[in-house]
Amino acid sequence: MILDAAVIGAGVAGSSLAKALADNGWQTLLLDQKPFPRHKVCGEFLSPESQWILHALGLQKYVVSLQPSFMDRTRLILESGKEIEVALPGTALGVSRYSLDAALHAAAVSSGVCVKTSTTVLSVTPVDGGYIIEAKNGMERQTFQARAVVAAWGANGRSGLVSRHPKTSTASKYVGVKSHFQGVEREPVIEMYFFDGGYLGVSPIEGGLVNVTALLERKAFQSDHSSILSLLEAACRRHPKLQRRLADAVPIPNTQAAVAPVNFHRKPIAWSQLPLVGDAILTIPPLCGDGMSMALRSAQLCTPLACRYLSGGISLATWEQEYSQAVLREFRGPLRWGRTLHSLLEAPVLPHILWGTARLIPGLASIAVRATRLNEDDLKQSFNP
Repeated sequence: MILDAAVIGAGVAGSSLAKALADNGWQTLLLDQKPFPRHKVCGEFLSPESQWILHALGLQKYVVSLQPSFMDRTRLILESGKEIEVALPGTALGVSRYSLDAALHAAAVSSGVCVKTSTTVLSVTPVDGGYIIEAKNGMERQTFQARAVVAAWGANGRSGLVSRHPKTSTASKYVGVKSHFQGVEREPVIEMYFFDGGYLGVSPIEGGLVNVTALLERKAFQSDHSSILSLLEAACRRHPKLQRRLADAVPIPNTQAAVAPVNFHRKPIAWSQLPLVGDAILTIPPLCGDGMSMALRSAQLCTPLACRYLSGGISLATWEQEYSQAVLREFRGPLRWGRTLHSLLEAPVLPHILWGTARLIPGLASIAVRATRLNEDDLKQSFNP
């Protein structure tokens, strides 16, 4: 049997795209090499802009069913203790990737998607009329044929067909770590703590817990690599307010995760022999605060073009051209600003200069936050209730 579409990678972007294709009547397969659900390094909040995309993709009810936390502000806390608080342009939702991925898979299955996890794709070979996918689940070899294949395999994913982005000298500069905690006072705020060697975010999620995620320079924490929790403890020791904030925090077993390398310097690319969605396109600096929203948006951008291709309305070359243009148009601005802020905050003196400037010009911080976000007016226009 020849499938209409196969999506490789069952994270936020891949699951959302697979559901959207199935909702449009296409027989869709969703593959991932890892088991689900599982914990991932992620800020674990959906920015206000994501609400429009969730509605458009028919996912809002699945997210709401998780009883997420709600946040309406961002608070930036420097190592000196100085703070900048910025109102978000709406309400952000705090929800763990463990719960969200499971909900998105349930949504995909309810729309008719065939979901196969713990299945490693060995090769994707172009043939007349589509692609042959060779995969393995345990010792069992499986072969699938699909008219279209989309890659949602994340920033470090690989396929037998596509050579991923080349490594650069900055690729292994950072490591990302995360854990859930209980016993921490929860506020409707996304907190970002900055210190020498990185920064750390604290935000409420479902179930009365908080998610703590850190982006750390590997060379600055070389002596603290014994465990994920030891890295987080070392980060806390570098920031007095953060140490007090998490003094009574109790880690939740088996919620720890790490990822490396983390590379924010590769250029976004929407197509590499296959259309790409989510982190396969680019890795968003945490200061963008829009990683999951951009993953959802990439799926939303890809869906109508994939449908036009599958229905014979456009060629593969036209799909590639129009999708690449749409991705660059949507993501180039937020990515540029996010990288700029990330680079500025790496310099020890600049956060204090930025804090002083923000105090003198109160609206500046809000402008900077909005510059790293997706354009809400565009998202509203793309939503058809």
